[in-house]
Amino acid sequence: MDHQDVDAAVAEMLRVLGPHTAEDWTVPAGPLEWTCWQTAAHIGHDLLAYAGQLAAQPADAYLPIDLNVRPTASPAEVLQAVTACGGLLSSALATANPTLRAWHWGPCDPEGFAAMGVAETLLHTYDITQGLSVDWLPPAPLSAAVLNRLFPTAPHGDPTQVLLWCTGRGELDGLPRQTSWRWEAARSD
Repeated sequence: MDHQDVDAAVAEMLRVLGPHTAEDWTVPAGPLEWTCWQTAAHIGHDLLAYAGQLAAQPADAYLPIDLNVRPTASPAEVLQAVTACGGLLSSALATANPTLRAWHWGPCDPEGFAAMGVAETLLHTYDITQGLSVDWLPPAPLSAAVLNRLFPTAPHGDPTQVLLWCTGRGELDGLPRQTSWRWEAARSD
């Protein structure tokens, strides 16, 4: 995965959520405790954090930075902030040497940071659509790429449904619902 995948995920988020910025974003984002507004701000935070990790290349921790979106920001303004953070991650990925490693619970390569950026964007967009009662599912090609990079032991099946199952957001026939999960971004190579 690379910067183009991050760009595609952010563009999809804007396509889906942009028409709904006049709605009530203070409602919970699906099953999350966060509101739709807080969840969108969280996407921006993660994209910025991943960009920072790639730029600074820390070996053993996350940088001591956070994204602070003003509480008075409208949903449209929050989406602009997420777009900016996505652009920063995309730029960092476009210039990163593939052999670069930065910390994410171990050494993580640029492809891993791209996959996490796409996953955070798609999964939390899904959460927000659940809160806003918008019928949407993450695109299958991006879901498949995330599964391939972050969930190497995922079961076979429709990639979107499998990704939602892997992250505790859906059901898969014959398998218990996930109540605890984590992805595998760090690579020792």
